[in-house]
Amino acid sequence: MEARPVQVVETSEDHSFLLNEEALSEILLQDSIKDRAIVVVSVAGAFRKGKSFLLDFFLRYMYAKYVHHQSVLEWLGDESEPLSGFSWRGGSERDTTGILMWSDIFLHDRANGEKLAIILMDTQGAFDSQSTVRDCATVFALSTMLSSVQIYNLSQNIQEDDLQHLQLFTEYGRLALADSGKKPFQRLQFLVRDWSFPYEAEYGALGGQLILQRRLEVSDKQHPELQSLRRHITSCFSEIACFLMPHPGLTVATNPSFDGRLSDITPEFKKSLRELVPMLLAPENLIVKEINGQRVKARDLVQYFKSYMAIYKGNELPEPKSMLVATAEANNLTAVAAAKEIYTQLMEDVCGGTKPYLSTAHLDSEHSRIKEKALHQFSSKRKMGGEEFSEKYREKLEQDLDETFVTFRAHNESKNIFKAARTPAVYFVIAMVMYIMSGIFGLVGLYTFANFANLIMGVALITLGTWAYIRYSGELSDFGVRLDEIANLLWENMMKPIYQSCMEKGIQHVATHATEYAISGGNAGGGRQLNGKVKHS
Repeated sequence: MEARPVQVVETSEDHSFLLNEEALSEILLQDSIKDRAIVVVSVAGAFRKGKSFLLDFFLRYMYAKYVHHQSVLEWLGDESEPLSGFSWRGGSERDTTGILMWSDIFLHDRANGEKLAIILMDTQGAFDSQSTVRDCATVFALSTMLSSVQIYNLSQNIQEDDLQHLQLFTEYGRLALADSGKKPFQRLQFLVRDWSFPYEAEYGALGGQLILQRRLEVSDKQHPELQSLRRHITSCFSEIACFLMPHPGLTVATNPSFDGRLSDITPEFKKSLRELVPMLLAPENLIVKEINGQRVKARDLVQYFKSYMAIYKGNELPEPKSMLVATAEANNLTAVAAAKEIYTQLMEDVCGGTKPYLSTAHLDSEHSRIKEKALHQFSSKRKMGGEEFSEKYREKLEQDLDETFVTFRAHNESKNIFKAARTPAVYFVIAMVMYIMSGIFGLVGLYTFANFANLIMGVALITLGTWAYIRYSGELSDFGVRLDEIANLLWENMMKPIYQSCMEKGIQHVATHATEYAISGGNAGGGRQLNGKVKHS
């Protein structure tokens, strides 16, 4: 399938947000991706400021470096090649809505054996005429909560209101720090587009860092609220950086037919791209997504999406405490999923499809051992919310493991050839017994009883033949189950007690004869010895 942007979070006319879980799962739960640690690079900011345009240059680098393994010196491509990928266009109206994820996940294996999956996300532009403040805050919050690198795309400068948009995260960060002691977010990358003051700070990372220090500086002259905001922003993110980019040129800004060709872009802008993109996406610069110090796998991200979307369904922005609870919930659920996977995998190794039948006692013992290992895996994984919060997830995990064991036990029992042969054996034994009884009744002249025995024998043989046909053809399976149940009922209530009674009597009879033989043999030997002694004297 051709790579494309996939809308994983959709917006509706009533300003609600919907998670496209099917599309998200289709991307992240592929066998080659789901168990990899993830790097999530997302771009957010005001609308019509070139976020999608920038992401398409990211795509060029990713395909050149991670797919085609080309020389990254010329990853920008041909000067006359139109730009493609995430949808973008010139003009004053918004183009992107919700949150989009590129369908191709880029894979990278590090020298230490760590396997990474790199995800690119684009977000709806903020502060357009159709979006409420809540819409903008929701998209920005989701993007920041889910990414390992959040690129905050700004125009011309870092202003006070740009910092104010981070207010929600600063309060969440304060709560998360108190809960786990770890910074909740990783890299916040301010990207200032169309920077017009290179004489104050040069284009690139060094000039950006200079401007960032000025904007985040805390002084006694500031209002206490502004001081608190800056301190909290610094405490929320493990790393904060800034990059200053020049204007891409008048052709880009004013020509309605501009299609992204490099030939229409200024050399200064292209130079900045060659510096910025590898700084974020080169293998040595990749930042793996972590939550509470735990590396997040691709399949875990699905759960985090679901948990966060659940708290953004209302008409108001959630409290920072709700965001913390949602993170802790997703954190515990991913730990539960990992423990269940370990249990299932180890039980498959013990009694899976190709494994032989195990005795009930042996299987119960293996279940207890593996269940304990799965619970230890859950307990040892670092989680948010504290022990009391995690306890209910541990209880649910135990319940799920016991339910899963019922399935494994049933599958194991189906391999027992003696139990599998119980149904035909029961009906065959009934037919044989009735055949013998018919003959006996016929000999003594009790023809009514003989005919009744013949009738039961015929029913048993017909039932046996029907059961064999059902097993062979696979048809009438419900009726076949019913025949098995009747056979099991006859065995448990009639034939098994008779069989056990006969066996017990047989064992008692053998034991009695053995005892008598031992006593008589001992007496005979003693007598011979006695006779011998008498004779000798």
